[in-house]
Amino acid sequence: QVQLVESGGGLVQAGGSLRLSCAASGRTFSTYGMAWFRQAPGKEREFVARITWSGRSTFYADSVKGRFTISRDNTKKAVFLQMNSLKPEDTAVYYCAADTISGVGDRRPASAYDSWGQGTQVTVSS
Repeated sequence: QVQLVESGGGLVQAGGSLRLSCAASGRTFSTYGMAWFRQAPGKEREFVARITWSGRSTFYADSVKGRFTISRDNTKKAVFLQMNSLKPEDTAVYYCAADTISGVGDRRPASAYDSWGQGTQVTVSS
């Protein structure tokens, strides 16, 4: 079982930036694919970004491409999401997720991830 704890959410004005962090447990963290998802009120949880085990490959939803950057530090068992040029439509609870089955490739369905954090709220004001 992988434990995930997100931090870094908050209130920011449109055009601003936030950096989310996800601290993970698990002896084999460096083999996991990791991702960020988000869920806005009244909407389904949606894929935001994924990073492969090595960090060499990243994948993004079209809505955040060019504004968000996912990264990881395997020595610290951590994943990050740098969010720039934030928009009100980015307002959501952001979740960190671990894919302990596959550390490679572009895997976007939430069902591919077997461990989830509790989420951190991001609110972007206009």
